[in-house]
Amino acid sequence: MISAQDFCALLADHGFSLASGVPCSHFGGPIAHLSTQPGRYVPAPNEGSALAVAAGAALGGRRAYVMLQNSGLGNLINPLTSLVMTYQLPILTFTSLRGWPDPATDEPQHAVMGPATPGLLDSIHTPHYTLYAKDGPDEFSLILEQAEKDLAEQRAPFVLVERGAIGKAAAANDPHREGLAAAEAIRVVVATTPQAAVIATTGYTGRDTFAVADSPRNFYMQGSMGHASSLGLGVALTHPERTVVILDGDGALLMHLGALSMIGHAAPANLIHVVLDNRIHESTGGQATTSATTSFPDMALAAGYASAVTCDSEDAVRSAMAQAQAVPGPHLINVKTLPRTGTIPPRATNALSTLDIRDRFQDSLRQ
Repeated sequence: MISAQDFCALLADHGFSLASGVPCSHFGGPIAHLSTQPGRYVPAPNEGSALAVAAGAALGGRRAYVMLQNSGLGNLINPLTSLVMTYQLPILTFTSLRGWPDPATDEPQHAVMGPATPGLLDSIHTPHYTLYAKDGPDEFSLILEQAEKDLAEQRAPFVLVERGAIGKAAAANDPHREGLAAAEAIRVVVATTPQAAVIATTGYTGRDTFAVADSPRNFYMQGSMGHASSLGLGVALTHPERTVVILDGDGALLMHLGALSMIGHAAPANLIHVVLDNRIHESTGGQATTSATTSFPDMALAAGYASAVTCDSEDAVRSAMAQAQAVPGPHLINVKTLPRTGTIPPRATNALSTLDIRDRFQDSLRQ
């Protein structure tokens, strides 16, 4: 293992002065360390944006690197192949190896991408190296020396990072100091819409929903971060007779904000979009999102939502849910939530298979 501080220091020694990325627990240490130094790290909403930031830095003459989870590698392929590789911009990318080498040791959403990651990079002729958990600063230095040769040839090498290869550091963030527990917010939302179809985003939101309000009417997303709102829109358009509630997170919504405009344009009257905003990527280590400088209600209204409000108490959530069901939507309810404390509930797939979740949800829609 290499410490987060040594990881960042060695990259700085090679002239890398800027990083961007999307949080992954594998990179929680470096992100936390860099976030304490203004101007060193740009928290990106998605992996493609992170790579584009690094590409812009490269165009401007600055060395930048990217950190991401391999589950989001698909978001990065377009700018990698059509921007970075086409314009031969020398950028170094670090991606975690979730679901590798044995997919059974990780969460189910990593089962496909884990084993496929090296081959995917091979298929587009991208050089890559692996940093193992047993490796230390010396091994990492050798990898950087190899990567430097690729960069000198205006290529974009990847370093694949095994779980435990990089040490941790305390996250720098600014979560809400006032609000309510996410689990309580979920409990209120589901209780006020007992017949609704519920789409719960990946991460701790799905875990909390399964723990406090499990129902066959709930669809628990495993992975595909940022797509709960689009999935919910598809369900709402297919079943206009059924109220559809999306339980989203601030980090997830930021990842694909364009969905707000799509929902506003489609104008599903039966859709209620609930955003649990705690200002952090909690399931990957508490790294800050950019929601502190973003108004989701203002954005939703500008995108065409029928209404949008912010709540910070159970009574306010209960009232907002009642109002949302009284008039046609779509509606957005932004809930200020507090960082979780205590034991985190297990994910739904500890008790149900992904096909169980799919089948019972589909059965509920037929009733």
